[in-house]
Amino acid sequence: MQIRDLPYPDPGDPDVRSGPRFLLWLGRGQLAGQLKATAWGLLLQLGIAALPLGVGLAVQAVVDRSGTRLAVAGALVAALGVAIAVGDTMLHRTAVTNWITAAARVQQLLARRTAALGSVLTRRVAAGEVVAVSTGDVEKIGWFVEALSRFAAAALTLVVVCVGLVVYQPALGVVVAVGVPVLAFAALPLLPRATRRADLQREKAGRATELASDTVAGLRVLRGIGGEELFLDRYRRASQEVREAAVRSARMWALIGALQTLLPGVLMVVVLAYGAGLVADGRVAVGELVTVYGAVLLTHHPLRNFEEIAMAYSFSRPSAQRAARVLALTRTTTEAGAALKDGGDLYDPVTGLLAPEGRFTAVVCGDPDAAGRLADRLGGHPVAPADDHTSVLLGGVPLDELPLDGARTAVLVQDKEPVLLSGTLRELLDVPRSGGVDADRALRAAQCGDVLDALAQASVDGGGDPMRTRITERGRSLSGGQRQRLALARSLVTDPRVLVLDEPTSAVDSHTEARVAAGVKELREGRTTVVLASSPLLLDLADRVVLVEADQAVAVGTHRELLRTEPRYRAVVTRETEDEIALRGALEEESA
Repeated sequence: MQIRDLPYPDPGDPDVRSGPRFLLWLGRGQLAGQLKATAWGLLLQLGIAALPLGVGLAVQAVVDRSGTRLAVAGALVAALGVAIAVGDTMLHRTAVTNWITAAARVQQLLARRTAALGSVLTRRVAAGEVVAVSTGDVEKIGWFVEALSRFAAAALTLVVVCVGLVVYQPALGVVVAVGVPVLAFAALPLLPRATRRADLQREKAGRATELASDTVAGLRVLRGIGGEELFLDRYRRASQEVREAAVRSARMWALIGALQTLLPGVLMVVVLAYGAGLVADGRVAVGELVTVYGAVLLTHHPLRNFEEIAMAYSFSRPSAQRAARVLALTRTTTEAGAALKDGGDLYDPVTGLLAPEGRFTAVVCGDPDAAGRLADRLGGHPVAPADDHTSVLLGGVPLDELPLDGARTAVLVQDKEPVLLSGTLRELLDVPRSGGVDADRALRAAQCGDVLDALAQASVDGGGDPMRTRITERGRSLSGGQRQRLALARSLVTDPRVLVLDEPTSAVDSHTEARVAAGVKELREGRTTVVLASSPLLLDLADRVVLVEADQAVAVGTHRELLRTEPRYRAVVTRETEDEIALRGALEEESA
């Protein structure tokens, strides 16, 4: 795979059982690129390692006053220079290609998984971890894949150098052959501690990133309650913890780097001292000593790759583990190829909730978290593990037996905190749709008139056209109620067969809420609509209201019927306390 051929037509099915297994799968998927990089790396490293041979031959030729051998040595050095230049250039090209293609593969896998899970992703994985995986972790994984081929070339080069020196000059070659493995693995006992410190640094950095993300997302609320300094102080402390962990990690890696510099120097001194004695005894020629000395001197270059691969693995292993954890999340589905019928009710066997076809059904949950889980389940995105999952039925067909595209076309879920992507309003509303509802009707039903006026006034180059006005990331330039109504309009314009709305009017005033409720009911006439809410204005317009308590549908009726007959419903909707409920019950008993 070349960079110009990206993206991958199919990034593949990764092995996500563990971080190391994911790295192994990624490396196998780029075997051709790894072999190319290793071959060019061998040309580079062996060219560098062979330079002392040319220099040694040249020195010996000068000592022996042989012009022919000096010319041969010069030609050998020139040829090695060409080999080094070509190897270095091509190694860089292939290694960078391996890095970028590996990172692109991981990003495609993450994008595919994010698209499959939707909003459930951030309920299963912390937002800070998702950010870390999709940014820094992808780069670290690519670094390891890129460094692997250079490490393989360096290891093979050291083997060739040691064997070659033993054959070329056994007395000195044995010393080098014994010393080089010691140098290569001298830092091994320090790696577990260095890895633990690096893991701690990344863990603290992830928490700081999540804290910063949450602070920015809630900045408007924080300013309203005067909490900026409190959260800023928390972030300062978290930032200092990251700095301290980074310093501790850097100290350990500095120690490993120092060993990789010190020990080759010690080996060089030993070889030079021992070789000088052999030269004095006449057992070794000067040129041979120069060759061995130069070879030992240049082993420092491939040995650095041992340090780099250890560092790359220690950094990429937890990154790969996080990526594997995200990629292991699946939509609970069997995708048996079932087909939807033309009509049918939406039924949840877990809670017993029934939403009749073509009706406006409201669901009241005393626990907001339970309402969110129910909304996810109704959309075919359960948070529970697959072995605990019972599929929601639409027209008698389990949603988890439908292909993902079919399930999402049939049932659309808007959660309580919908996200607005940056872009123009026209781009925001340019979503897959049935064609039955245009943007104007959806905006009117969601009561977005004031939002359109505000966008028209904020238009810079759109000539006052609100549809061409850009909306900032997550709609931060809009109020909470404005963002909520635009998100509702986006959901309405898709005109799905079943629309599930979780608290769609929680951020608007009561007057606007009443108009939004009426607009949604009118626009969705004849289509199945489920609204999870506790607002009396919405509930009063519903054809059917279901009270869900402890994950079970315990009461069904109209809003006014349930207010009269169901104390639990009344407690949730009217916000009565236990004392007020007890007092009401006592008064009713007395009046009876």
